[in-house]
Amino acid sequence: MKQTGKIIQSLSGFYDVQTADHQIIRTRARGNFRKRKIKPIVGDVVDFENEYLLKIYPRKNQLVRPLIANVDQALVVMSSIQPAFSFNLLDRFLVILQAQQVQPLIYVSKTDLITPTRADSLQASLKYYETWGYPVFWGAAAQTRLLKALAQQETVLAGQTGVGKSTLLNQLVPALNLKTNAISQSLNRGKHTTRRVTLYPLQSGLIADTPGFSSLDWQKVTAGQLATLYPDLHYYSKQCKYRGCLHLQEPHCGVKAAVNAGQILTQRYQNYCQFQQELSQQRPVYQKTKK
Repeated sequence: MKQTGKIIQSLSGFYDVQTADHQIIRTRARGNFRKRKIKPIVGDVVDFENEYLLKIYPRKNQLVRPLIANVDQALVVMSSIQPAFSFNLLDRFLVILQAQQVQPLIYVSKTDLITPTRADSLQASLKYYETWGYPVFWGAAAQTRLLKALAQQETVLAGQTGVGKSTLLNQLVPALNLKTNAISQSLNRGKHTTRRVTLYPLQSGLIADTPGFSSLDWQKVTAGQLATLYPDLHYYSKQCKYRGCLHLQEPHCGVKAAVNAGQILTQRYQNYCQFQQELSQQRPVYQKTKK
């Protein structure tokens, strides 16, 4: 009998599908998926029968790194230390998530390991992000509030290696008992304790732990689109004199005026300029036409 469910784990060509009544069925993709170059991924809604996938429903969104589909929100885990907090990396995450219409949440881990002075500085900058619609959760003290934000949502954890994604998930769902490793003192980064993307039940929703990484791809973000993915820059761009202003060298730019007036964080604008440079240097990817 044909059934519908969601892929919650992919492993060596097998796909674990959770049905509406919370059964988990291990399935495989038929050969015609490979012929059509269609690869099922975690988060896909699928039809299956006799333990074989029949159909993948259209995805409302898809992230490449981590590879997952149909998420409502992403919890970006940033460590305050080991590895050091990076606003550049945070802004990369936020831009890519905005491009996929995924709501970002920000969680700051290891807050008990930094000095009060450093904590005050970080929190002051993050208050700016909250002003522009990014919910911020600061350490273990915020986990009760965080659980409410995760309720009835499909959430993916995102963050570089060693920031404590698995540790956080163990705290939120103690029964999981996920493996964690200490940070390498010589490299200042953690080991890849999570090997694959897996969705776990949480608060009548689902949450995915994901492998860490050392770099982040732009995932089809364009230079012309970039400023629209910053809610603060997009707001002040309405004061630009010229349509299509990229907020770089153009005169009478509302965004640059807002930076100079302290209305936009200088480091956030500097990250934007760096991203524009990176995007301008990207080589176009050409798709082969089918004959």
